[in-house]
Amino acid sequence: MNELTNNPQKDSKKRALKHPITENFMLQGRVPPQAIEFEEAVIGAIMLEQNALHSVSELLKPEVFYKDANQRIINAILQLVRRAEPVDLLTVAEELKKSGELELIGGPFYLTQLTNRIASAANVEHHTRIVIQKFILRELIQISSEVQKDAYDDSTDVFDLLDKAQNLLFQISEGNIRRGYEKMQNLISNAIKQIETARTKPDGLSGVPSGFSELDRLTSGWQNSDLIVLAARPGMGKTALVLSMARNIAVDYNRPVAFFSLEMSALQLITRLISSETELEADKLKKGSLADYEWHQLHSKIGKLSKAPLYIDDTPSLTIFELKAKCRRLKSQYDIQIVFIDYLQLMVGTGESKGNREQEISNISRSLKSMAKELNIAVVALSQLSRAVETRGGNKKPILSDLRESGAIEQDADMVIFIYRPEYYKIIEDEKGNSTLGMAEIIVAKNRNGATKDIQLRFYDRFAKFSDPEIDQFSYQNIEPNKNFDAPATSRTFQSKMNDEKEHLNPEAFDKSGDDEQPF
Repeated sequence: MNELTNNPQKDSKKRALKHPITENFMLQGRVPPQAIEFEEAVIGAIMLEQNALHSVSELLKPEVFYKDANQRIINAILQLVRRAEPVDLLTVAEELKKSGELELIGGPFYLTQLTNRIASAANVEHHTRIVIQKFILRELIQISSEVQKDAYDDSTDVFDLLDKAQNLLFQISEGNIRRGYEKMQNLISNAIKQIETARTKPDGLSGVPSGFSELDRLTSGWQNSDLIVLAARPGMGKTALVLSMARNIAVDYNRPVAFFSLEMSALQLITRLISSETELEADKLKKGSLADYEWHQLHSKIGKLSKAPLYIDDTPSLTIFELKAKCRRLKSQYDIQIVFIDYLQLMVGTGESKGNREQEISNISRSLKSMAKELNIAVVALSQLSRAVETRGGNKKPILSDLRESGAIEQDADMVIFIYRPEYYKIIEDEKGNSTLGMAEIIVAKNRNGATKDIQLRFYDRFAKFSDPEIDQFSYQNIEPNKNFDAPATSRTFQSKMNDEKEHLNPEAFDKSGDDEQPF
């Protein structure tokens, strides 16, 4: 009944009727959104003037066109472009003839009609926008149909359905409908371009710089689509480290940063940032007990910080669905380059795990990796380590098996990094007799795309700040000339929510002793 005839125009109509969107509209007595005359004007302009193609080539894909014949013609034009061959009436006709599609589109007569219908390519961009608008409407209708179908299915998880709908809508708004396979030639070409771009950068970094020189040399910056898990026991300064990174990225490199804090309020984070930036102790900032010169110091140093593209969200008990929705908006509005999450164990899953915390954490870590790939950004998630670190003898350095609650974290992460401060465990010298006071080891325990290494950083507990070790520590610590430099600094510590009374989120996920502390 549906066999094709020898009439190309009738065959094209039959193929169009098989499209799910078309079938849906036929059932409702409607015709899908389309602009055939504008499709023909765009193709005619491209074959008439070479410059027309250059102005709209980024927007043209065969699926954007509604009419089957026009899809075939655009595909032939794109094949010519890939081979760097000229595009005109004769070359397009020859390309269609080679692929056996010339008669299917209506023969040379149809191509000639396309170029005869327009006088110039002056309005090709406007015509192309109309064609794309109709395509977007058809895609929205298709998405709506899929969502409606899934909504009637009782087995569908509502949050998964919301996530799917948002994901599809985001892809349409970005002009990046889910991609299929890529040819090796295209992939290699893109990789070479990335390598050449990295070579032209003065710092040689291909990713988002952390602001710590040795760490950046090892990683070449945080790479797009990577999930980086930064883990440590309470008291090591996880939040201080990622805040230092976020500040470096936003202030020094002017890269947009999103920071999600599930434990501390935005005001607390800002106070830490101000303390770090101005080198004024947080206690003084809280009480407002600043000398006149300190007020001057405060106002003179926060200028750059106030203008930094750093976006902080302190929504408590954030679900993975909410996080992804927020990140999509931030990516669309501000083109964020990296996301920090403080911290992973305080996030809430989609409900699929049915009370199994380990499975819930696994789902969260997989979703974070998926989000990093979808938005093409780096995601840095903080994580707690188990108490096994404390019960071990020796230097108590963390290892991969110490990751709390789920081996999936290690599996999903492209990099796993630990923070280790020997001074916290009263270890004041390393194996070589060097002082460990004020020093921190950044242990890169897993690096899927590079080497592993232990990196030294300096930690300033008075300002909750990390920096490269070669920076003069005394300029930050504001140590008086008669101060005993060998004396260890005193750390202020505050109770972490990880071990407080609010363990109703998941009683089995947390230890009960409540003796973990976190430095301010």
